[in-house]
Amino acid sequence: MVHICFLCDTGAFLIITSAQMRAARALAGIDQKTLAERAGVSLPTIQRMEASDGVVRGVIDTLMKVVQAIEESGVELIADGQASEPGGRGVRLRKSP
Repeated sequence: MVHICFLCDTGAFLIITSAQMRAARALAGIDQKTLAERAGVSLPTIQRMEASDGVVRGVIDTLMKVVQAIEESGVELIADGQASEPGGRGVRLRKSP
């Protein structure tokens, strides 16, 4: 599982896995190319982020652009243990036993 970790605007750390990125794209109904265009990053960057097997390493600015593009596509990213805002349906990965 790959994690992207950065300090978000609320002052909390947000960890995002590559699986969450793929799921977010699926929920938004966009492909990797569209996400790259919306984020202003290259397609290989998105491909690398989603295919990595360890902690995703990259420029914080790039990571934040990708997250912003996902959120602007209508997907709410939820940190571990964070309550989601009311008003929309969603899915959450259950903790493994």
